[in-house]
Amino acid sequence: MFKVATNPDDLIKVFTVRAIVFIEEQGVPYNIEHDAHDSTAIHILGEENGAPLGAGRIRAVGEYAKLERIAIRKSYRGKGLSHKLTEFMIKVAKEQGFKKFKVHAQAYLADFYKKHRFEIVGDMFKEAGIDHYLMIRNDSEQ
Repeated sequence: MFKVATNPDDLIKVFTVRAIVFIEEQGVPYNIEHDAHDSTAIHILGEENGAPLGAGRIRAVGEYAKLERIAIRKSYRGKGLSHKLTEFMIKVAKEQGFKKFKVHAQAYLADFYKKHRFEIVGDMFKEAGIDHYLMIRNDSEQ
């Protein structure tokens, strides 16, 4: 269901999911949704019978793996896929040697990320006009 995007077709599907969720649904401008980090990040694709349903990207930021652009298409929501995608992304990041993770979580998703052992650090901030929290998970202390 979830895999690391390894070819141009996978990337097209990743960017399609992101365009639907972030640009169309949430009104994020294209030039903010796509950035220079897309060329160096690890992209994750979720699909069912060849149809793209979810996406995310993992980016090295110092000692942290930053989970970004996590999206599930509306018709696939409510089935636990966001949790599976988040856990898959953490697994992939751990395979890259990371023990610390961070996410800029949309404020309404803070409780979702707390279920994945992330903790809020600092105050709410705006990103792309949307309220967010910096959330951190540190597995190196376990």
